[in-house]
Amino acid sequence: METPDVGIPPDLARRMSMPEQYEYLRTRFGRRRALLTAGAVAAGGLLTGCSDGSAPRTRESASASATQGAALPPFGRHLAFGADPRTQMRIAWQVPRAVRKPYVRIGLRPDDLSRRIAAEVRDLHTPGVEGVRLALDQFYVHAALDRLTPGTTYYYGVGHDGFDPASPAHRSTLARFRTAPAAPAAFTFTAFGDQGVGEAAAANDHLMLRQAPAFHLHAGDLCYADGTGHGKKTDGYDPGFWDLFMKQNEQVARTVPWMVTTGNHDMEAWYSPEGYGGQLARWSLPDSGFDATSTPGAYTFTYGNVGVVALDANDVSYEITANLGHSDGRQTAWLERTLKELRAAPHIDFVVVFFHHCAYSTSAHASDGGVRKAWVPLFDRHRVDLVINGHNHVYERTDAVRGGAVGRAVPIGGTTDPARDGIVYVTAGGGGRDLYGLRPGSKESFEGHEERHADNAAVDSFVWATPSRRTKNETVPWSRVRYRGFSLLKVEVETGARPRLKVSALAGDGTRIDHFEVERGA
Repeated sequence: METPDVGIPPDLARRMSMPEQYEYLRTRFGRRRALLTAGAVAAGGLLTGCSDGSAPRTRESASASATQGAALPPFGRHLAFGADPRTQMRIAWQVPRAVRKPYVRIGLRPDDLSRRIAAEVRDLHTPGVEGVRLALDQFYVHAALDRLTPGTTYYYGVGHDGFDPASPAHRSTLARFRTAPAAPAAFTFTAFGDQGVGEAAAANDHLMLRQAPAFHLHAGDLCYADGTGHGKKTDGYDPGFWDLFMKQNEQVARTVPWMVTTGNHDMEAWYSPEGYGGQLARWSLPDSGFDATSTPGAYTFTYGNVGVVALDANDVSYEITANLGHSDGRQTAWLERTLKELRAAPHIDFVVVFFHHCAYSTSAHASDGGVRKAWVPLFDRHRVDLVINGHNHVYERTDAVRGGAVGRAVPIGGTTDPARDGIVYVTAGGGGRDLYGLRPGSKESFEGHEERHADNAAVDSFVWATPSRRTKNETVPWSRVRYRGFSLLKVEVETGARPRLKVSALAGDGTRIDHFEVERGA
């Protein structure tokens, strides 16, 4: 096994701020020690990486001693719902190298974690490329918690032989989560995409925690280990960025379920044909989609009176075509069935869809014609209530759009009824990665950090019109609010006689830069 050089590859350094470079080097020194130890274990025949490109597999090192286990503290804990958020939770974390008998302790009180649930290790091997990337083995641990009680707070700790989270030495590592209620009740969720690692990304985590969300939707482009984003083996790539990402987000993801989907920077071609082997190693997401193995970023879950649908837009994107058509239309067919079922369910008031590439946006990537062709007609047909995207590193949202045209103007503070007016599309791409500019051609008024289009002021933009990367210019009337800054989407869900979604965009300092309401029968 190769051991890492402590320097930063030049192409990677150009993409990093000085704080990111410092954190990268600090982590590299620690990982060097771990890899040297792992190399000694490998020499004994105990490590079996996935150097053939196959999907990560589960295995356990039977020779790991309790003494060694004590020196391998878990990190990067992150939660996700199972298919039923009322009764299922998935807990995942990382360890510096293979451990023996990993597990989760769980209970209703922090001083009584008597229930113990076995976990599995998924090892992920990234092959080295001479002069470009060093080989790296990473170890992710997963536990499935089922048969939980709805509306209940649980305390938990993660461990393995030699590291008991219930012991006095490690009790500070305990965390908690809450299952979804049995019956609909008011709640809040948050969303953004395009986060990465850095000060702005961490600040957005702190802002998120202050909103006390029941869950968080991440619209893809998670950590930018693949800095190129073309989904090819020639992309610049450093898997060590995932270590930084998991450590950064543990502060919130250990208590708030992170429901992620797949962006173009999350297609990592070294692990599987479609590039999702890394995602399968790192995340345990609901198996409620059409194919949890080939398309893990497509799934659905229901929380209270809201049905949520995650999609993998790499499958339909005309802009970045590495995975265009990889599901052979099965994802789109599944989407139509799912939307039909959700809209017919009597206990569901709202349907929210999130994915990476934008159907309607005017920033650097603009709009994706593949998304518009494959999915927008389905959103219209089944009267989806809110669509959330990333990809463009700005905040932007539309008026209510139906059939590609404005169905109703939705000014700041306005209310819209999707069954009557059309759908508001929100680009929430200010999660922390370097920000984009906004395309010129509009008459805008500025109020503080807010950029609002005057009524009837059109914007010159373009749409990716064909898979051959030809573009079509368009002048759009639907762009209502644009903000070039780091931001977070907050959605307050109300139930009862007047169910509604109160949608707010918050700047990095917590200032509300936009808000509107979605109310059926308004």
